[in-house]
Amino acid sequence: MGLFNKRAREGPGHTQATKTPKKSHGHARNTYPMSTRPSFGQWLKVTWVDILTMVAMGALGLGIYEAHPAPTRSFAVTYPSDGEVVYPQFAYPLRKEIIPIWLAAFLAFIVPTLAILIMQIRIRSFWDVNNGIIGLLYALITAAVFQVFVKWLIGGLRPHFLDVCKPDISLAKNAAGVVGSGLNAAGFQQLYYTQEICTGDISEIDDSLESMPSGHTTAAFAGFVYLYLYLNAKLKVFSNYHPAMWKLIVIYIPILGAVLIGGALTIDEYHNWYDVFAGAVIGTVMAFSAYRMVYASIWDWRWNHVPLNRSQSCLYTHDGLELGDAYWTRRAGWGTASAHHGAQHGANGEGVFGSGAAGPGYPRKPVGNGAQHRGDDIV
Repeated sequence: MGLFNKRAREGPGHTQATKTPKKSHGHARNTYPMSTRPSFGQWLKVTWVDILTMVAMGALGLGIYEAHPAPTRSFAVTYPSDGEVVYPQFAYPLRKEIIPIWLAAFLAFIVPTLAILIMQIRIRSFWDVNNGIIGLLYALITAAVFQVFVKWLIGGLRPHFLDVCKPDISLAKNAAGVVGSGLNAAGFQQLYYTQEICTGDISEIDDSLESMPSGHTTAAFAGFVYLYLYLNAKLKVFSNYHPAMWKLIVIYIPILGAVLIGGALTIDEYHNWYDVFAGAVIGTVMAFSAYRMVYASIWDWRWNHVPLNRSQSCLYTHDGLELGDAYWTRRAGWGTASAHHGAQHGANGEGVFGSGAAGPGYPRKPVGNGAQHRGDDIV
């Protein structure tokens, strides 16, 4: 059947969505089955709006990235009395980046993509790959555009700003016709100046005025936090059984990678710690938002592995649910018919994903005084 074309499993809780257009309140509504691989035309019909939106957002982000900084930011250079640098935290030397921005963005995309593809060894679902990668692009692109707007309109000084600026204070004394010169030699003891006194490369100066937030960290957290959520859902780490420790390690490897990418920027003096923190917050928020758009839940272990259909709502029942078995785990009843279809019997007081059995060789027994508990009361 092909890697991404797993046949829907037969069972009382599985029905396949029809390709026949349905009518709702007089309007045609096209549905598609998620248990089979579509043709390119069918996939494009579902995805073309996203593709155009991504292109538009990418063009917008690139345009803002190339624009000059919007604000006129003042900065102090040295004290007139003894020449001491007022803010040495902005006087670090310009160094080569440990991790270039292109590499951070590349890793934030390619590593989660490879992980999603590896998961298909067991899942074998085109629509899980589609939703996984589309959601990843949601996170990366929206995070990138968000952070370039903040850089452009707010920004801040990089730790190596003064080294890049190469200020010549004498330029301010004869700047009568220069735009913004009224802010030169201004402030307390006339310590503050604007970029008109800079003599360095203009592109480096612009870049050094747009420190906050960190683009490296934003991309890293958008991609790797998204991967963390995906792995947790597929491996069922925070679930209804006690998983092996290696699963906990696996889901936090992406978080470690994101932290290392962000932390490296404080070593090569490309960012301040608060730039890194802001990038981490932006990337994390976009990752959570994007994942929830394409999967049925974030933390609810019963549903967080289920890819969402564009034209059919998820009713959070197992009647007619497609790709309810789109996970990797094969423990504690996961991966067996009872694990998926047993949730139908939850109303009778039995476990949400087991109906009293955890698959071959793993019988379950009541706990305590024999009272049975519903799994959905535990979440």
